[in-house]
Parts: sequence; structure tokens; C-alpha cells
Amino acid sequence: MDSEKMGQLMVERREEVERILQEYLPAIDGLQKTVLEAMTYSVLVGGKRLRPIMMLESYRIFGGSEKVIEPFVAAIEMIHTYSLVHDDLPAMDNDRYRRGKLTTHAKYGEAMGILAGDGLLTYAFETAGAAFSMTDDPARVGRAMQVLAQKAGIYGMLGGQVIDVESEGKPGMTLEKITQIHTLKTAALMESALMIGAILAGASEDQVGQMEQIARSVGIAFQIQDDILDVTGTQEVLGKPIGSDARNEKTTYITLRGMEASVAEVKQLSEEAIGKLRQMPGDTLFLEEVVRMLTVRKK
Repeated sequence: MDSEKMGQLMVERREEVERILQEYLPAIDGLQKTVLEAMTYSVLVGGKRLRPIMMLESYRIFGGSEKVIEPFVAAIEMIHTYSLVHDDLPAMDNDRYRRGKLTTHAKYGEAMGILAGDGLLTYAFETAGAAFSMTDDPARVGRAMQVLAQKAGIYGMLGGQVIDVESEGKPGMTLEKITQIHTLKTAALMESALMIGAILAGASEDQVGQMEQIARSVGIAFQIQDDILDVTGTQEVLGKPIGSDARNEKTTYITLRGMEASVAEVKQLSEEAIGKLRQMPGDTLFLEEVVRMLTVRKK
């Protein structure tokens, strides 16, 4: 697929996700409207919408064509956004800007930043629950809810964040621990996206497991590429300072394995993911291109 066609498809997919988000975001009214405004601000501040796009594409690969996927599309972006809102808090990364705009706590105050993140996480499951009334197979929705909760929680994204926070500035970082952090903190929500799309479309358990493995490879490769770009990128292209890992004396995949091996690992993981995608029953070309985009990106 040529780059122009891929760019056009990405715009179309992102517009579809934006439409779904607008439909499912809460109305801003009532005495608690400040937190509702902060939640909406956080979600609409921007982003590539990669996880919901991946979910939609997985659903279509397995023949899904109903609206039952849409509550989960909105829910996964709410969960991703909540994680960013809390990452930006003073107790975590203490960032005042994200994508060129004030972070939620910088705009609404620290307390409201915490509550907005809490609100998004809770509302994500309220939103996903709407899918029960949109299907003749509620068991699929129940299974999808289980996956969403597990991959976002203590055995997924949250668990990875815990390991990362507790490892910061401490000696003894190993390749195994770094890989575990990448698997949980980044890959888990991508796993959730591809698995839920497959589940709601009626894929077999084996196919759902294959999609989980594909997303895991992509998530790990994505984070290794982040480490690479922190060394090889430029601030003009990345839009953020480079060399932060070295300045903070942070142990990364590159620190332990070196640049050449890290680049090779990204390539291998990407090729593994694409190879497994091609074994799936539907048209996987667009998702293959998404994998390439994520793992060879320059920013």
C-alpha cells in the first residue's frame, strides 16, 4: 500500500473514531460538570487514536459489521486517556503540557486531574456496558469486558506502571524486567484492542490468542523504537526533547543490548506480527501497514 493511500485511510479511520467518541462522551451538565468538562477535554485534546483504530480493524478482519463494537472503541480510548492523565500528575511525571496543550491537572487543578482520570476509567466500563443491549450474543460482550478489565488493570497496564515506578532510579534493571514493563505497560492495551475486536466478531479462541500475540509483539517493538528514537531522533521531528534516558541515567533496552541488536529486535518483532496477521481470515493489509508505521516511525 502506498503512503498516500495509507495516509488517507488513517484519516478516515481516525474520523470514524472521533465520531464514536463524540457520541459516547458524557453530557457536560449537573453540579459535577467540572469533572465532566475535564474528562471531555482530556479525551479530545488529540492523539492518533491507534488503539480504537486497531480494535475496529480487528473486528472487520473477522467479519464484524455491527455497532456493538462502538462502545468498546470509545471505552478503550477513555482508558488510554485516563492513563495519560494520571501519568502527567505531579506524583508521576509532573508534565504540564501534552501535545502542545495544558495537561488536565495543569488546566483544572491536581484534585480534578485525579478525579477526571478516575471518572474516565469508571465511565469506560459504563460505556462498554451499553454493548449488552446491542447484540444477540451477550456472552461475547461479557468476555470482551473481562479482557478490557484485565488488560487495563493490575495484570496489565497498571501492573506495568507499578513495576516501572518502583524500578526508577534503582540498580538491577534486567532485560527480562524491561520486557515485562513493555509487555504490561504498553502492549496490554493493544492486546485488548485486537482481542476484543476478534471476540465481538466471533473469532475462535485460537484466533483471539493469535491476535493477543500479534499485539504483544507490536507493543514491545513500539517501546523499543521509542528508546531508539530517544538516541537517534531530533527534537524538531519528535516534538519533544531527546536524550532524556541518558540524562536521567535510565536503563533501557538499548543500554542492555546495544543499538544494533535493538534495531534488529524491532524488525524481528514487526515481521513476526505481520506474518501472524497474514494467517487471519480477512483483509489484513491495513493493519499490516499500521504495524509497520508503529515500528519504523521516526516520531
